[in-house]
Amino acid sequence: MKNKLFIPFIVLLLVILSACGSDSGTPASSTQNNQDTHNTQNADTTTVANPSEETITYQSEKGPVKVPAHPKRIVALTYAPNVLSLDVPLVGVDQWTNANPMFKDKLEGVTVVSEEDLETIIEQDPDLIIAGTEMKNLDKLGQIAPTVAFTWGKLDYLSQQLEIGKLLNKEQEAQAWIDDFKQRAEAIGSEIKATEGDDVSVSVFETDSAKNFYVFGNNWARGTEILYQAMGLKMPEKVEKDALGPGYFALSQEVLSDYAGDYIVLSRNSQADTAFMKTDIWKGIPAVKNGHVIEIDTEAATYSDPITLEYLLNIFKTGFLGDGSTD
Repeated sequence: MKNKLFIPFIVLLLVILSACGSDSGTPASSTQNNQDTHNTQNADTTTVANPSEETITYQSEKGPVKVPAHPKRIVALTYAPNVLSLDVPLVGVDQWTNANPMFKDKLEGVTVVSEEDLETIIEQDPDLIIAGTEMKNLDKLGQIAPTVAFTWGKLDYLSQQLEIGKLLNKEQEAQAWIDDFKQRAEAIGSEIKATEGDDVSVSVFETDSAKNFYVFGNNWARGTEILYQAMGLKMPEKVEKDALGPGYFALSQEVLSDYAGDYIVLSRNSQADTAFMKTDIWKGIPAVKNGHVIEIDTEAATYSDPITLEYLLNIFKTGFLGDGSTD
């Protein structure tokens, strides 16, 4: 069956490549750069006769890749929300981003794709593909359009946004947002500590439809990057011990109080069972007694891109400081 599908795939691929001409670059096969080199990578602009065919050379983890200076048809198999935050058009997106309510309006008419469905990707006629280094078919993707692959989690959330900015020739815009976001989040964190004390702590819990409970470290989305990194708030000792390293830690309902900080950020799906909130165990947690619970929607909080971060920052600002907080 694979052979039968492969022949029309090759024919279709040749038609697209012949239409694109020789301006479509492919990833180099050099070895992965070390972390220091990756964090200081720059994009060199190459101007050609036709301005619409201008390219830049992006220094990816696997070596230089010639990509469009102004991509118009991006297939993002990963980091799609970061692309959306820079107002660059997408024609293909992964299923998880497509299902996220944060991006519903921005993804209207965008096709859901996967790294295994090469024919659907070809149909989108992409001029740039963004993928993960762990994904299948990277070589074949590179034959369809210039492909840049990132290793998930290799960079922190702000450095990753800057790299997407470099790739899309929007480094200045990305850096401007980073600088502004850090300043605003730090100011809110300082205001929280001025009101609640320097040692005020917060825990991020999540419960799912199976009634499981988790607590998160400082880099597992759900706003953890904002709370612990940008705002500089503290996590309880047991959270630091059990969740900081692996990123998250599974809990039983009976021990939630042991991991609860002065404030709790509760991540849950709006359809999830809330029976636990009526139990004496939950009601007995000091943060719950004090009304220090900030709820967020799990479905809208599982990324760490600028759109999601701005959404959560506003929720946290109101949750900690109230509507009358200063800007």
